[in-house]
Amino acid sequence: MLDAVVRAAVRAAAPAAAASDGERAAWLEAVAEALDAARDELVAIAERESHLPAARLTGEVARTTGQLRLFASVVRDGAYLEAIIDRARPDAMPPQPDLRRILRPLGPVAVFSASNFPFAFSVAGGDTASALAVGCPVVVKGHSGHPELSVRTARIVAGALAGAGAPDGVFGLVLGRTAGNALVQAPGITAVGFTGSLSGGRALFDLASARPDPIPFYGELGSINPVVVTPAAAEARTAELAAGLAASFTLGVGQFCTKPGLVLVPAGAGFEPALAAEAAAHAGGPMLTARIADAFPAGLRRLVAEGGATAVIGDPGQDTSGGGARPVVLAVDAARVLARPDVLLEECFGPMTLVVRYGSEAERDAVLDAVGGSLTATLHAEPDEDVAALAARLAERAGRVLFGGWPTGVAVTWSQHHGGPWPATTSALHTSVGATAVRRFQRPVVFQDAPASVLPAALRDGNPRGIPRRIDGSLTRGAV
Repeated sequence: MLDAVVRAAVRAAAPAAAASDGERAAWLEAVAEALDAARDELVAIAERESHLPAARLTGEVARTTGQLRLFASVVRDGAYLEAIIDRARPDAMPPQPDLRRILRPLGPVAVFSASNFPFAFSVAGGDTASALAVGCPVVVKGHSGHPELSVRTARIVAGALAGAGAPDGVFGLVLGRTAGNALVQAPGITAVGFTGSLSGGRALFDLASARPDPIPFYGELGSINPVVVTPAAAEARTAELAAGLAASFTLGVGQFCTKPGLVLVPAGAGFEPALAAEAAAHAGGPMLTARIADAFPAGLRRLVAEGGATAVIGDPGQDTSGGGARPVVLAVDAARVLARPDVLLEECFGPMTLVVRYGSEAERDAVLDAVGGSLTATLHAEPDEDVAALAARLAERAGRVLFGGWPTGVAVTWSQHHGGPWPATTSALHTSVGATAVRRFQRPVVFQDAPASVLPAALRDGNPRGIPRRIDGSLTRGAV
């Protein structure tokens, strides 16, 4: 089955790339409308398979269809092509030919669904939408945590695409770990989008790199999302910060990739009892899969037994055999983190956070320097504090830096960046959320002294598509 699906995607690559921006935008909008129409049916399946509440899932369907429509607007705008024209200058030294650059689709893309977002990072999620938007056929590997939902969603997507006139084979689905490994190695696949665990993602990344023709692997893998609370902020609003942190690290039973898993607070600030009081109001709940539930207490036990962390609230040895988990707050001194970063700076997926007590700015900064790349970093400071240097240090570690607020929740916008240095992602240059996610599945091509008849419409003198282009260094929508 896998070979047939990939062959169909390969056949669809040329007509998908040749389709106009308007046609591809219409494909995405048709999928969005079909998913909206099937929302209640899909939410019922997802609630049964993922154990997530119906209200959360209903909102996630809206996010999913919203991002499909966002990418439709992205391709209609045309700036995603990054069209650049440098006219010939025979008097330059050396002489400059006529050069015209544009981004082109890579070809068939493999997309791996995530467990924690059965819609927004799954069969019809952002990776699928951004690849289809630029003319790349997609083969999705459905997640084992929601197989029925994957199959049903795929049928709806395929039907909507066919009804909108998309070429046969532009979208397909495969299931199973063996199929997933083979998909990454399939000769017709030109890139991979992945959201999941560090171990699973690294294994697939290595497969992609070991191919006879290595391909880009865009993996979102692991992130502890550090938070820094300054002494002034802790003194001014400990109760407020404790309440916000408790709500954030327990959201979705701690199964968000942006969960704040490491919180640096000044020693002696009284933050731990305040956080314990707030966390006690959150009961926990069922986890996405039995495998995730089993891994949660194992991670907690390692933080305590090997890392030397102590429990502020909750049971690190809790029994999760029934599939549920309860919140845990652990605490440790900064010196201990510096002694065992290999243990204490590992992501623990679930409703927990690690409070790190620092005694000085130097100690705080040393801990931050030991933290690996994250999707987010958050700073809580007071308005009159000079935090420029600290903000710069956080920006070195993460793809999104928050000033106030909490990192759970990722707006789907033109400017959003959902990525970060390793191990948050395999490529810190790119995002899996937001308009620029399309850049992952394109490559630049330059046409030198090309006759007008062979140029893509976006590079022709008259600019028949009316898109923004950079001509001789100036950005314009005008003609050459």
